[in-house]
Amino acid sequence: MNLRSSRSGSMTKYLIARQLSGKKIVTNEGEDFGKLVDLNVNEVTGKIETLVVEPNTDSASASKMKKEDGMIHVQYESVLAVGDFIIVERRNMTY
Repeated sequence: MNLRSSRSGSMTKYLIARQLSGKKIVTNEGEDFGKLVDLNVNEVTGKIETLVVEPNTDSASASKMKKEDGMIHVQYESVLAVGDFIIVERRNMTY
């Protein structure tokens, strides 16, 4: 994860990013969408803006989405829940 921020809180954010790295991304319809590889964070606010996802090649939804260097950027607003895997709202994703 390439999470960067100011000194205060940077360790906490790094630990959160490490815990999320590699988690499976699943749509709210149960589709295995891909795997989290990185986060894009707003340097001013510290808020997560997008998830950088390595798409599952068998995912119909992922195959339709625009890719940058083979990765898909999913807006953080699409995240519904985080646990053993990350659940994203398929309707909120930009194709």
